[in-house]
Amino acid sequence: MRVTIEGSGRHIHITKEHLAALCGADYALEVKKMLSQPGEFASNTKLDVIGPKGTIKGVSILGPCRAATQVELSLTDAKVLGLICPVRESGDVKGSAGCTIVGPLGSIALTEGAIIAKRHVHFTPEDAETAGVQDKEIIEVRVEGPRALIFDEVVCRVSPRYATYMHVDYDEWNAAALSPDNCAGEIVKKP
Repeated sequence: MRVTIEGSGRHIHITKEHLAALCGADYALEVKKMLSQPGEFASNTKLDVIGPKGTIKGVSILGPCRAATQVELSLTDAKVLGLICPVRESGDVKGSAGCTIVGPLGSIALTEGAIIAKRHVHFTPEDAETAGVQDKEIIEVRVEGPRALIFDEVVCRVSPRYATYMHVDYDEWNAAALSPDNCAGEIVKKP
């Protein structure tokens, strides 16, 4: 089975409370662009992320609001900020790196929440059955092209709430020389 691979840039998932502290009590995220996962969107709101060695300005918030604030970075981004971020599944922020997020009305200092997202494939249950994979199974995804490679340690995430797409950060996207014309990979079960 082949899967479309999408590059995921640095972004913030935020709680309603943190959004209010940074942007105002009645502030609501506006949709800039809908994303491939149903109900998720890139908002027009951008915040600055500060670490011990640097700042990255204009980091997008993805909506809707979540139960925990999380900053997803690439390894390159983490180095720019001076952070040592663990590679984790989205939502697994316990014991991760801290950083400061700055908005138009203030800032918040996170003691944890900055991660490098583990590469993963979102599957519908039907597509997971076709691929012969289970939720949380680790697979490989083979990419063809001028910088062909095999993405290893790819987590399968199966839910009826998902659309079937693989997500990698832009460090990984660029390492494989992916482009809109070459953005599919072949799912390979691990032995």
